Amino acid sequence: MSSNIKSIKGLEILDSRGNPTVRVFMELEDGTKIKSSVPSGASTGEYEACELRDGDKSRYGGKGVLRAVENVNKVIAPALKGMDATKQLEIDERLIELDGTENKEKLGANAILGVSMAATKAAAVSHNLEIYEYLGGVEACRIPVPCMNILNGGEHADNSVDIQEFMAVPYGAPTFKEGLRYVAETFHTLKKLLKDRGLATSVGDEGGFAPNLKSNEEAIEIIIEAIEKSGYKPGIDISIALDNAATSFVIGKKGKYDLKWSGLGEKTTDEMIEMAKEWVKKYPIILWEDPLAEEDWDGFAKFTKELGGKIEVVGDDIFVTNTKFIKKGIKEKTANASLIKLNQIGTVSETVDAVKLCYENNWRAFVSHRSGETCDTFLADFTVAMGTGHLKTGSASRSERLAKYNRLLEIEDKLGDKAKYYWK
Repeated sequence: MSSNIKSIKGLEILDSRGNPTVRVFMELEDGTKIKSSVPSGASTGEYEACELRDGDKSRYGGKGVLRAVENVNKVIAPALKGMDATKQLEIDERLIELDGTENKEKLGANAILGVSMAATKAAAVSHNLEIYEYLGGVEACRIPVPCMNILNGGEHADNSVDIQEFMAVPYGAPTFKEGLRYVAETFHTLKKLLKDRGLATSVGDEGGFAPNLKSNEEAIEIIIEAIEKSGYKPGIDISIALDNAATSFVIGKKGKYDLKWSGLGEKTTDEMIEMAKEWVKKYPIILWEDPLAEEDWDGFAKFTKELGGKIEVVGDDIFVTNTKFIKKGIKEKTANASLIKLNQIGTVSETVDAVKLCYENNWRAFVSHRSGETCDTFLADFTVAMGTGHLKTGSASRSERLAKYNRLLEIEDKLGDKAKYYWK
């Protein structure tokens, strides 16, 4: 039977924040039927591929995606009908051609990605393969270390913490299954510590706790306490990763930062770097994402020069999963890793290219979910297929986050003795 595309249909659904997003249904001529759902970000880079919204304030406050859905149904579906779903590159190139803009603003990256992911899924199912097997081949056996977001701040929470994500990283565990247990137990211990201190145990967009704390450092210190009280050794069993999402508190374009949520006031780039150097000496920090703003290229390079030999320095908003910006970052030694988000660039093929570019230049690729997620588990399979070694997909709460972790448990179990788990 043929793996050619028989039909494509888009549908407006809701993401984990209750905002509209795109779901795509695809059927092949051999009878294969799948669906694919697209995530949505809150802390977004200026140069990300365009997420098409309706702008009609009478529906969902202007956040509806009926235009994107219509583009799937009336533009993309007829253009791709009859194409072979296994020809991922050809499909993605056709999608890019149909859109014809640099940032996918005509059809919408949400429409385009939904179809691109659907083609990957359909091709895998048509060949009776798991998605990670189809994308990564027989060598795909590396299960990522989960960088679990257990405390939120910044734009992902309504509290007095500037840093957007504090993550627990169980790189000392022997397997993914055990690593997930390490950080899930730490998450629950942290909840008890917060409750005992009369602090809020409500969670932010990605499932981490969002208490009002006295300082950003107190957030790190209470996580370390939770690690220890869970029976683990900080810096040996579990370390800490941070995501400043510094563009959310930069003043203007670059050079000055307002730590407004914690009340620390303005800091220069150099002061931000000095603070980071002190923290890396003081705490078991293993990774730091977006320590500075997306326009602060010189500051990013200086940060990497000072700390890149000790920790992984990850660019998110500054690179937006775009090979053009990653190439610039490699040339200028801006970081030593790039965050990888499928919907930042808009197609599976372009995302794979970004990962490969990192590998070819001895950088790491850190795959990530978005704050507005669905229960689609494509991201888990993609991470194993790419063998990136680490992944962030939220906390040990909220079903849209746990869906990815549970899928990775399934993959590890299926791989058995072939499964590999290591940090670097």
